[in-house]
Amino acid sequence: MNKINIKIEGISYQVDENLTILEAAKACGYEIPSLCTFNHGECNQGSCRVCLVEVEGARGLVASCVYPVSEGMSIKISSAKAITARRESVELLLSNHNKNCQQCDKNGQCELLHVANITGARDDAFAGVLTETHIDRLAPGLVRDTSKCILCGRCIARCENAQGIGILGYENRGFNTFVAPAEDRSFADSPCIQCGQCVNVCPTGALMEHSEIDKVDAAFKAGKHVIVQAAPAVRAALGEEFDYPIGTPVTGKMIAALRRLGFERVYDVNFGADLTIMEEGTELLGRLKNNGVLPMITSCSPGWVNYAEYNYGDLLPHLSSCKSPHQMQGAIIKSYWAEQHNINPEDIFVVSVMPCVAKKFEKEREQQKVNGIPDVDAVITTRELARMIRRAGIMFNRLPDEEWDQDIMGDYTGAAVIFGVTGGVMEAALRTVYHALTGKEKEEIVFTEVRGHEAGIREASIDIDGTVVNVAIASGMRSAKVLLDQIKEGTSKYHFIEIMGCPGGCINGGGQPYVRSCFLPNESDDIMDTYKKKRAKALYSEDERQVIRQSHNNPQIKELYDKFLGEPNSHKAHELLHTSYAAREGFNEI
Repeated sequence: MNKINIKIEGISYQVDENLTILEAAKACGYEIPSLCTFNHGECNQGSCRVCLVEVEGARGLVASCVYPVSEGMSIKISSAKAITARRESVELLLSNHNKNCQQCDKNGQCELLHVANITGARDDAFAGVLTETHIDRLAPGLVRDTSKCILCGRCIARCENAQGIGILGYENRGFNTFVAPAEDRSFADSPCIQCGQCVNVCPTGALMEHSEIDKVDAAFKAGKHVIVQAAPAVRAALGEEFDYPIGTPVTGKMIAALRRLGFERVYDVNFGADLTIMEEGTELLGRLKNNGVLPMITSCSPGWVNYAEYNYGDLLPHLSSCKSPHQMQGAIIKSYWAEQHNINPEDIFVVSVMPCVAKKFEKEREQQKVNGIPDVDAVITTRELARMIRRAGIMFNRLPDEEWDQDIMGDYTGAAVIFGVTGGVMEAALRTVYHALTGKEKEEIVFTEVRGHEAGIREASIDIDGTVVNVAIASGMRSAKVLLDQIKEGTSKYHFIEIMGCPGGCINGGGQPYVRSCFLPNESDDIMDTYKKKRAKALYSEDERQVIRQSHNNPQIKELYDKFLGEPNSHKAHELLHTSYAAREGFNEI
């Protein structure tokens, strides 16, 4: 990388030539106030004008987030002109902002409030008529409140860059501009996949997950048997909400917190993940042996399933009919577990703690019910669980490490743990498919060919005792589209494809803790590039610690089939653990 010479406040520095002023200043030890702390200013519009600086020779002040450095450039960050301009930019944003901070779920992690404090902005500096408010609460996963939107465009860019969908855009012009799906439709009536990536990048509370904490509270009050199950990616990120370094697994403390919140049983969705592999692996083998529809595509990610139903209805036969792990486990809780404990399934309330906003949508599907009873009653995100813990006054850091409940569904394997990272479902399935085809265990249990944490496409050809299985992995719909178009064109060479809705997989789900460099002073400067890798490492390390690392060797899974389900893909298994999909034109058809 070529270096160039610049000056900041009269001091000479050498920086990489392809940086913006904002990035170059940070590399030199200056933190310019900005609303571009996510992915290097992903919006790339410079519209908020919070990061204005003086550049010698430039006409007026420039937005440092989009202005590139050049040889010999002289920059002033702390001149009176720049300081005043930045403060006034924030004051203008505040003048049209709903400042009910106490009621806002973003309280404590609001970037607008952060830059207001830094710039010394006054919330009453400018007064006038507010832009008309639009509030959308109709979708199961997302809430949109334009009274808190600052028109930064980060959500618009994220939807396009990560998913290639472009659900969000600017409506109207001038003072009446707001961000919404086309024609100001609800998220429920647009081709939104409910992934929540827009929530992850929103600097204020304009976009949030649809909280279901009140549903959980009501179930406790009604005297239900309230049972909780937590997904693997949650333990890799929950600690961030309580000031642990990113990538710190907090499984034991999370279990202890859930017990203190009053849940009757605390289970790991990893059991459901092992169950998913048994069903999905058997389904794949059946398709391979019986000339079934190939490639088979995983169906664990509800955001991806939403995308397929809306955009690739003709390819739905390629999707595995398996429910996702938490839905499977919910179905077992309300059937086998209920039977073993002599409890009416209607008196059981299953809560799933998920890294995913789309899971809120998934549980509402009619296809996710058995005899009219939903498999899962409420889904709360990692962030919502943290709110419940803080609300209860639980000092998370002081909790002991406790173990999952072990009756009927407590055991899990290393294969299940890695479901939370892109490529994890594929690797878990290959461990079991290898055994099914060869009758023996693979000496080197890790399939490094399918590992990774970044969005994009990875592919491999796995030779299993003479049988070659061609596989591909994609996360984020922009990447998935490439593989899906190959299937439509008849050029796909794959037998098995894993697709995850969120870039990087569940570790980067729309319900995970926010990652903002401005709120992470103890993390390294490259945290926006490395946080997914660190979360993934937490899951891979737990896989390595497990004594049993293949789903088919889980003793409780074996017992479940022996005593209740019969065998994988049996009639009873299909009744409880499998589902169906249908092409649709709008997301109001669930």
